[in-house]
Amino acid sequence: MEIREGALTDLNACLALDATFETEYVWQMDERASNGAISIGFRLTRLPRPMKVTGIIAGDEIAQHFLSGGALFIAEDGGKVCGFVDVTESAWNQTATINNLAVAPAYRRRGVGTRLLRAALEWARQKKSRAVLLDTPTKAHPAICLYQKMGFAFCGFNDQLYPNRDIALFFALSLR
Repeated sequence: MEIREGALTDLNACLALDATFETEYVWQMDERASNGAISIGFRLTRLPRPMKVTGIIAGDEIAQHFLSGGALFIAEDGGKVCGFVDVTESAWNQTATINNLAVAPAYRRRGVGTRLLRAALEWARQKKSRAVLLDTPTKAHPAICLYQKMGFAFCGFNDQLYPNRDIALFFALSLR
């Protein structure tokens, strides 16, 4: 297994990856309004049965990120693309953003996602980013576990970000 810098010629192989995943947990949002205050909380909830979730890989956005100075890292096994991560930087606030992370089903839970994230974090450090940000749906429990294992902390949500109206959870990792 090799992690290498990607090129636009890798894009079709990245798009061919099966980003579908299965989860038994979701982060459930609870909202309470009382005495002029709004309280929002998230709790991990076990589903009655495993749920299959279709991941979305937006090829045009990955190409745009790459062409505008972002990075694409590829996990490759015997010449076959088995995962990727794309990351961009924002100079004005000195942050990097993980935009997409996907690992082929046969390679999950084998450290591929961790290695890809490490490559993205190293790129962000070289760019002098002070933090790395990412968003993920509440249904992406396996990804959330990976992000938390890597030190990312929950830092917010947006219930209007995704076109399917899933709630986006935001996570951040300080690099300083």
